[in-house]
Amino acid sequence: MTRFISTVRFSVKQDFIEEFVKREKELDYTEMAEQVTLIKTGENTFCWIGVFESENAIIACRPKMIEQLDSLRHTLEEISPDLGVTDPASGPVVFDWKPG
Repeated sequence: MTRFISTVRFSVKQDFIEEFVKREKELDYTEMAEQVTLIKTGENTFCWIGVFESENAIIACRPKMIEQLDSLRHTLEEISPDLGVTDPASGPVVFDWKPG
């Protein structure tokens, strides 16, 4: 099976950065993703990266991911009228590099 990666870009309200990070750390990704990484890409911008076993795995956990996002929605700024508060992208892994 081909692994799948999902990314979501967020812009967090200045007064909610600590809460956003704390709550993101507390979310339970058990039985969802193989790995989850949150990176800080700017003063108040973040990118969430999830690695999933397959496309079916990400489809299966999408309701739980939306539920988790809904619990954080009050901390997020609108990125644009078209995107709303998230800028998601996902797809199959076509190249992976690991040393050795």
